[in-house]
Amino acid sequence: MGTVKKMLVAVAILGAGAGVGAALFALVTPGELQKQAMLKEMPEQNPQHREQAARTQELVLATLQEAAATNENVACRKNWMVSGSGRSA
Repeated sequence: MGTVKKMLVAVAILGAGAGVGAALFALVTPGELQKQAMLKEMPEQNPQHREQAARTQELVLATLQEAAATNENVACRKNWMVSGSGRSA
């Protein structure tokens, strides 16, 4: 009988802890309006940031393509914006 009582107490404590955790999670989860406001503030929504990220991706791709086309170790360059022929990328 003592074992059953201990098990019931343990289940009750675990259940109460799960209930408190679920209640706290429900309290701190943002509402729909707050989610939309947060999405508007994300950097990816800023057109200038998107253009800068696209330009960075283009430069990385150009560097990788050049590295694939040459035997030179392009990673050792001091200025990555300059290609092997001396012109700016």
